[in-house]
Amino acid sequence: MVSSLTGALVGWPWKYLGNYKYLLLAPWMVHSIYSYITKEAEERDFIYLYIFPLLLWRWIHNQMWSTFARHRTAKGYNLLVEKGLEFEQVVAEEDWDDQIIFTGMLLYGFVRYTNLASDLPWWRLDGAVIIMLTHAGPVEFLYYWIHRAFHHGSLYTTFHAVHHAPAHNEPRTAWTHTFAENLVFFGLFFMAIGAALMTRTLSIGSLTMYITYVDYMSVLGHCNFEFVPKRLFIIFPPLKYLCFTPSFHSIHHTKYKTNYCLFMPFYDYVYGTWDESSDSFYEAGITKAEEPPAVLHLTHLTTPESIYHLRLGFSSFSTMPLATKWYLKAMWPITMVCMILTWIYGKIFTVEVNTFKKLKFQTWCIPRYNMHYSVRWQREGINHLIEEAILEADDKGIKVLSLGLLNQSEELNRNGEHYLEKFPKLKVKLVDGSSLAIAVVLNSIPKGTTEVLLSGKLSKIAYAIATSLCHLGIQVVTSSEDQYEKLKAKLAPEYRRNLLLTKQVTQKVWLVGEDLTEKEQRKAVKGTKFIPFSQFPPIEVRKDCFYLNTPAMVAPKSFRNLHSCENWLPRRVISAWRLAGILHALEGWNVHECGDMIFDVDKIWEAALQHGFHPIPAPSAA
Repeated sequence: MVSSLTGALVGWPWKYLGNYKYLLLAPWMVHSIYSYITKEAEERDFIYLYIFPLLLWRWIHNQMWSTFARHRTAKGYNLLVEKGLEFEQVVAEEDWDDQIIFTGMLLYGFVRYTNLASDLPWWRLDGAVIIMLTHAGPVEFLYYWIHRAFHHGSLYTTFHAVHHAPAHNEPRTAWTHTFAENLVFFGLFFMAIGAALMTRTLSIGSLTMYITYVDYMSVLGHCNFEFVPKRLFIIFPPLKYLCFTPSFHSIHHTKYKTNYCLFMPFYDYVYGTWDESSDSFYEAGITKAEEPPAVLHLTHLTTPESIYHLRLGFSSFSTMPLATKWYLKAMWPITMVCMILTWIYGKIFTVEVNTFKKLKFQTWCIPRYNMHYSVRWQREGINHLIEEAILEADDKGIKVLSLGLLNQSEELNRNGEHYLEKFPKLKVKLVDGSSLAIAVVLNSIPKGTTEVLLSGKLSKIAYAIATSLCHLGIQVVTSSEDQYEKLKAKLAPEYRRNLLLTKQVTQKVWLVGEDLTEKEQRKAVKGTKFIPFSQFPPIEVRKDCFYLNTPAMVAPKSFRNLHSCENWLPRRVISAWRLAGILHALEGWNVHECGDMIFDVDKIWEAALQHGFHPIPAPSAA
């Protein structure tokens, strides 16, 4: 009986519903709208209708914090704890919004079945003062002692340990609590609101402000960077006792037995649990400068919906490979606004930071989409953005810059050669990653294969792969006369016998590039293995065939802070173009690889394996 009760108090009651949990609010929301529409003007109660916009504001507010915090940690300055955020933590914190659903159910039920919150005015100053004083007194005092209790014995191991499990604090960590803890905390916060209710001084404004204040301070305390200005404490020294900082609460998450307060350190000072290193830790965090990375990867947005899949976007989306979802299509008005904002902003932004073997790697994003790269009049502007990134990387002393996706296209900049011609004195090395992409494709071809079919748009990589295979005695087959002539011109006469032109498609290994059509895929025999050599994956038409990922490798566990999928790739998988730049820095190869240049294919493949990267397991079933 006790264990059953404990289990019920740990997980949320609606956990089994998955994403359908949001439907719990649907009946309340529909009823509030219906009641407001059907009742006479004098009978309408706006607060009942207002609950859903309030919940939506809470969700948006928390998402804004998440985006802001992830951008700041990617930039790297004012960091507090040098620990990575991993997929496991992000997945464990995906239920952060359960407390918003819980808030909604409590508010809807309270307003619907009691008259205490009916006909609230928009604003009353005396109600706001009562809420503030009740929070500073009873709420903060009780929270302090309850929190201390949760750090002892079975209360900690059963309930509170889940909140301290993450190694890296981020805003979502603030809401990672068991159901029992949330019951207690909601009861405490309701004391402040209840005090205003009992005195008939509560207003819509003070209710909104208090809930926003609780959200704001909760996520602020769980940021892994310090940003509260020092001058605030100089201007008003008592603020030190009234408002905590991210560094103050970060100490609690590393030492556990200190800094227990909710938002006001006053009670830690009074009861002797203030950590002596709090001031020095704050100083270290607020003065910590940005550390430039060794490698910079330059990518860009792809589809309009890809902005949600960025690490800075929705965390539940970024942990999954990029895919088209019906509910994302339904969000097209928001998507259009995001596209316009990125267009207006027009500046490159930092997306991600990773660490591996004491080196730091950053990913920057060009605020342009695939569609922009296909428009001729957009290319000059895109090249200007890329040039800005290259020059900034050069000024910062970054060793290697890898060009991702269409930032290295032949049509845009001749695989990066344009930048070397324009800036011949660059110290930063430009890498397009062709050598590793070639190596991954060659090592994805099953052993014993005697012939492959080459299809899709030819590229620098396609020519190199075809040449390598012909040298190895593997026949390269194409059904396009134009491709045949172009490939033939690249081959030495003694290897041209391994290049074949045929209309009979019997090969079970296809090497495919961009522009592979549905009609071409229909010609493949059952069980064909499609191996892309392109930046973008083909549209999968055949259910009876195997589709491999675009050239990429699986990162070792020691590759830290990897918690978002790179476009359409699976978790902990890094594209060959991005990984090539990392390998150049790890090995100290002080050379460019762009334009017509291709680095030693065997050498970079061996380096990848030696550093712990390994091929993606081949699909076992179609």
